[in-house]
Amino acid sequence: MNFLESLKNEILIGDGAIGTMLYAKGVSLDANVEHLNLVRPELVLELHREYLAAGARVIETNTFGANWTKLAAIGLEKREREINLRGARLAREAAEGANAFVSGSVGPLVRVKGDERELSPAETAEIYRRQVLALADGGVDLLILETFTDLGQILCALAAARETGLPVVANMAFLENGRLAGGADVERAALALTNAGASVVGANCGAGPLEVLGTIRRMAGATALPIAAYPNSGFPEYVNGRHVYRTTPDYFAERAAEMVANGAVLVGGCCGTTPDHIRSLAERLAGMVPVARSVVAAATPVEERREAVAGAEGFLAKWGKEPVVTVELDPPKGFDCAKIIEGSQTLKTAGADAINIAENPLARIRMGNIALGHLIQQEAGIETIVHITCRDRNLLGLQSDLMGASLLGIRNILAITGDPARIGEQAGATSVYDLNSFTLIKLLADLNAGVNALGNPLGRGAGFTIGCAFNPNSQRMEVQAERLNKKVANGARFVQTQPLYDLARLDEMLERTAHLGVPVLPGILPLVSERNCEFLHNEVPGIVIPDGIRARMRGKEKEAGVREGLAIAREFIDSVRDRVGGFYLIPPFGRFEIAVELVRHIKGR
Repeated sequence: MNFLESLKNEILIGDGAIGTMLYAKGVSLDANVEHLNLVRPELVLELHREYLAAGARVIETNTFGANWTKLAAIGLEKREREINLRGARLAREAAEGANAFVSGSVGPLVRVKGDERELSPAETAEIYRRQVLALADGGVDLLILETFTDLGQILCALAAARETGLPVVANMAFLENGRLAGGADVERAALALTNAGASVVGANCGAGPLEVLGTIRRMAGATALPIAAYPNSGFPEYVNGRHVYRTTPDYFAERAAEMVANGAVLVGGCCGTTPDHIRSLAERLAGMVPVARSVVAAATPVEERREAVAGAEGFLAKWGKEPVVTVELDPPKGFDCAKIIEGSQTLKTAGADAINIAENPLARIRMGNIALGHLIQQEAGIETIVHITCRDRNLLGLQSDLMGASLLGIRNILAITGDPARIGEQAGATSVYDLNSFTLIKLLADLNAGVNALGNPLGRGAGFTIGCAFNPNSQRMEVQAERLNKKVANGARFVQTQPLYDLARLDEMLERTAHLGVPVLPGILPLVSERNCEFLHNEVPGIVIPDGIRARMRGKEKEAGVREGLAIAREFIDSVRDRVGGFYLIPPFGRFEIAVELVRHIKGR
């Protein structure tokens, strides 16, 4: 019996949800589902047999999250192979004597919250390689990659899966309107997976059967490969402390029949589907055969929406004509905005071009910077650069607040991941990190193009000039430069760096970033005392102060420390002003008068 040959002649019925069904059997919501392969194998075996009895011809292993990134988060990374191997053998045992195939379930990786470092394609493929080899050794007939929302990640998983020689089903979870979080649409994803060697392509999870049906229709016109459909059971409703899925087995089966009529040949269920759903599915699809299909789409990649390279607008309009100076001021900890308004007005008079407003820096509570940025622009008449972090809002909240920022006339956004909440002062606060700085920049670029993260039109573009951060003090600046390449490719149009004190590092930074063609503003943080100098050097990530400067600050306190710190900053500025187009000033402790001195020096006033 051959899986791919079977798909040519019949409709194969897949199984339904694994995780939600195991929880429904009494497993604690805190338990790791994949670990049950080792500690409660009889429960996993029982569920496999229930799906087979309901009519499933393709059952999945209980290994969806059995990859290193998910297992490491709960201390089970050393049992990765064992969990996958056992998961495959349990499904194989259940299928013994049945006319059924066993598919090894492989899900997406997760990233460590607060960690901006992205796994390289080679690292990603290696993680998947270990999982799929264990599943293959356990005796699966095929591999099913499912619930992926990142096209790059599933392509890495597909490359590893193909090394086993087994057929590979590649299913993606599309957002509303058939779009992935990274911007690719159904047609582009189907083409990419086809070209990368998938055996079957399809969609799973999503917003329910009707949404997946629309995706399948589009996918069937974009590729000649067999199509898989594994919708979930609609949106869950929270009832008496539990999430309950309302889609009935009969409704689910009717929509599945439409999927088959539109090209699907492998049909099962995802979240919320039960053996009852699969039973209705098997009965409704009995006797149906694959429909004849023709690829009607040209199957050319649809370019992701990205803002055009911004012209010289706003505070950057002077770039290349005179030095551009931005100054960072921290929002107040309470409601009194008088000091920051006064500082902004004074800095504008001195010649500053924009005011940076951080967002809860060091995870400490301060006034919301979007509203404050609007107030500064109105009261002080100077542009603001609002820092937006990924720490405090989920994807939904970020989009809403950014649209509100555009409505209030905020035009400059600095996209940063943000310090984790645990380092701050608010006990019980947690970090969100639905996005990181890279994906936030993508989101901002989409908003500029007039669409939200789902690809839905917004009526106009947001009009943001997107900025990003760069750390030139890293021991491996080439890694930081590579990250910056990605940020600029995603839509960043200007760069502000961590504070610099070392001329050699600035020279290397300029050399490694020259090809990007975007303004780079080196950070200048004036020192005010020996204590301040040593604290920054020893305790603040991303700041390195050369020994010579530390020696100059030794014994300097109070006004003497401020004078020496300003002298060091002026010397640095004068040494590089012919090689950079501007500066990003970060006055210590909110002392804007220190920044005023440097703005006047830079502007020659």
